[in-house]
Formats: sequence, C-alpha cells, structure tokens
Amino acid sequence: MAFSFWKVIQTDNIVDLLINLIKNMSVIIVLAYVLTRTKAFAAMTNKQAMTWQQKSCLALIFGVFSIYGTLSGININGAIANIRDLGPAIAGLVGGPLAGIGAGLIGGIHRYSMGGLTAVPCSLSTVLAGLVGGLIWYYKKGQFVSIKGAVIFMALFEAFHMGLNLVMVRPFDQIYVIIKNVSLPMICTNALGIGIFAFIIHNLVREKETQKQKELIEGELTVAREIQMSIVPKIFPPFPGRPEFDIFAVLEPAKEVGGDLYDFFLLDDDHLCFTIGDVSGKGVPASLFMAVTKTLIKAKADIRLRPDEILCAVNNDLCEDNDSGMFVTEFLGILTISTGEIVYSNGGHNLPYILRADGSFEMLPRMAGMALGVMEEMPYVCADLKLNPGDSLVMYTDGVTEAMNEAGELFTEARLENSLAGLAGQTAREQIELILGSIRKFVKTAKQSDDITMVVLQYIGGK
Repeated sequence: MAFSFWKVIQTDNIVDLLINLIKNMSVIIVLAYVLTRTKAFAAMTNKQAMTWQQKSCLALIFGVFSIYGTLSGININGAIANIRDLGPAIAGLVGGPLAGIGAGLIGGIHRYSMGGLTAVPCSLSTVLAGLVGGLIWYYKKGQFVSIKGAVIFMALFEAFHMGLNLVMVRPFDQIYVIIKNVSLPMICTNALGIGIFAFIIHNLVREKETQKQKELIEGELTVAREIQMSIVPKIFPPFPGRPEFDIFAVLEPAKEVGGDLYDFFLLDDDHLCFTIGDVSGKGVPASLFMAVTKTLIKAKADIRLRPDEILCAVNNDLCEDNDSGMFVTEFLGILTISTGEIVYSNGGHNLPYILRADGSFEMLPRMAGMALGVMEEMPYVCADLKLNPGDSLVMYTDGVTEAMNEAGELFTEARLENSLAGLAGQTAREQIELILGSIRKFVKTAKQSDDITMVVLQYIGGK
C-alpha cells in the first residue's frame, strides 16, 4: 500500500467508516474556522471584491485541505473514501470560480498522481466541486449560500461524484461494491462538513453586522454626548466681567449621555439665576428629558417670578403628555449679586451645602416640593439665605453621594462633608476638583454607576 497511514477497513462496516470520515472532516472545519478571521474572509463578509492574491491564497489553502482529505481517507479495494471535495467546494463558495477551480486542481492533481481504480473520476469531481461552488458564488453575487443550500449542494454533488465513478470505472461489479459501501458515509460527511462551515460563515456575517450597528450607535451616542454637553455652560469663568461672584460646574455622565443638568444665566444686571437637576433614568431618554427641562427653565425664568413660581410653571409643562412617566429633581435659586442674598426653591433635589469662609458648613434645611413632571399644579415654596464674601453654595446630584466603590459601598453625605472640610479659601473650580478627587480616590477602579454633577457658586462681593 502506498501510504502507511491509510486505514483499511471492512467494506461492510459503514458506521465505522462514517465515524472516521467525520473525525477527518472536523480537522478541516477547525482549520477553516481559523481562516474566517483572515483579511480575505473579512473582505467577503464586508461584501468587498477579493483581490486575485486573496483568491489565490484561498485556492492554495483549501487545495491543501483537499490533499489532507485524500491522505486522511480510508482505502477500500483501491478506492479512497474521503472528504477531498470539501476543500474546493468551500473555496468556490467563498471566493468564486477562480478560488474553487484552483483548489480543485491542487486536490485533483494530487489524487490523480496516486493512481488507483477511481483516480480519473475522483480527480475530475474534485475540480468540478470547486467549479460548481464558484458558479453558485457567482449566482449569489458574492454572498455565501444559505446553510440549507450548502448542505443540499454538497449532498447532490457527492451523489454526482458516486454516479461519475459508476459511469467511468470498470469493471462495474467492483466499483458498484465500493460505491455501495462508501456513498452514504461520504455524502453525509461532506454535507455535514459544509453545513457546519456555512453555519460558521453566517455567524461571522451576523457578527460583522452587529459590530457595524454597534459602531454606528456608538458614533451616534458620541454625537449625542457632544450635543448634550454643548447645551450646558462649559466656558469658565462664564462672566469674566463680573468679579462679584465665582461659579464653576462639572457634569460627568455615567453613560455616553445622561440626565443630569445645570445652568446659570443673568436675569438682569443684578440677578443671577442658577439651577441643578437630575432626571430619572439614564441614557438617551434621560438626556432628552434633561434638554427639555433645561429649555423650559430658561424660557420660564423671569425677574418678576419667584423660584417657586418658575418651578411650578415648568412642572406643569413637563406633566403634559408625559407618557414616559419620567421626572426630574430640581434646585433653583436667584442670587442678588449686590447683596449676596439668594431666594431658592427645591423640587425634591439633594440639599445643597453652604460652605462658609471660616471653613464651617451646613446643609440647607428641608423644604416641601415634589420632583417636576410627576403631577400638575403641585405647590412649591421659597426660602432665602445670605452668602457673605468668601461663602460658597455647593450643589450636587445624587451621583456624588451614591458613587460606589468596588465593595459596593456608597460615598455618602458623610464622606462629602469630610471633603468639604478644609475647602475654605479655595476657588469654586478648586473646590469642585478637590471633591471630585475624593470621589475618585474612594471609588478607585469601580465603574461609574450614575451621572456626577456639581455646581459651586462662590460669593466674592463688592464691585
């Protein structure tokens, strides 16, 4: 026998033959799977035209697979039960006629050189497997055939392969016995192999499409983040011609976009309106609700209205057609720049702190006021406070106090208060940066769980 690694089995043991062919086929499929990560396959799945170099490479690789299909075959009375046609068929389905015929010629010439009873028809069928696979590729305009289509194609072609042997090989009685024993195992194994490979290819295509959709969504979210950040003030100092106060703010969404908001603007030459809010939920819906809320606040704010009246008007507008059931907590105040007096109202938001110039601090007292967007005609109340020169009003969202570390512990108001101690004498920017530093030191490498927003309004006084 020409090759010592051929296995000789009894022709009546069809089950053993099938098992051995499946084992050999598995090797080819594993190697073919590795090839699905090459540039040639990337070009195919992206529906780009393959270069002739890529097609030649496919022909060579799958031609070697075809040779392996012969060498790992099982000798039966001078014929070889094999999976040789699988390589050229896959090459044709993936790369077209050029790749298919190239692989078929490599596998076919090798088979012919080995001689034997079925050398001519088996060599010819190997070339035809690549050609027919390529024609299917051409008919499908470069798209890989369906899993069902691939299985049917391979089963029919192997049946043709068996018939070609019956027609061309003599004596007929001898070839008939061989075909009777090898036809079913070869048809099943080759059909199964190409079916598995088709499944791999279709999964790869879906993976590429999913990746494209993911990249598209990520790109859109990046634009959405840029838009969101553009609608909150981000140039500091925002009022360089007004030395009576210092204001700084930061917004760090937990996702690409978030639901926190802040804003500040002059109502007239002596009054500054400022606000901070936190929309329920996260992501794109929260960011849209945030944009609507911010727009409404700026539209409703008027020097003739108190903060509670502004919140009431915004709340009523948000409640209209609010099918999503979203809401926003909101703190809004108006600073009289000449005196340091602040009138404020709170719609269910975290209570700010007053940081005094001497280093002491206190939380603002609780007051009635529901989150905006929950129910129309809800009452809001006003309160007032006075900032002396050097005092700061520290406002924040619950992303600060609920920042979580790797152990699942929260930053809490207590840790925030520890951070406030010693901030006296710092600018508004420095105060925020020091608080953020404490938060980052606490959470370490834990993933940010909520939007983090802070606004510090520091009263300087004098003109």
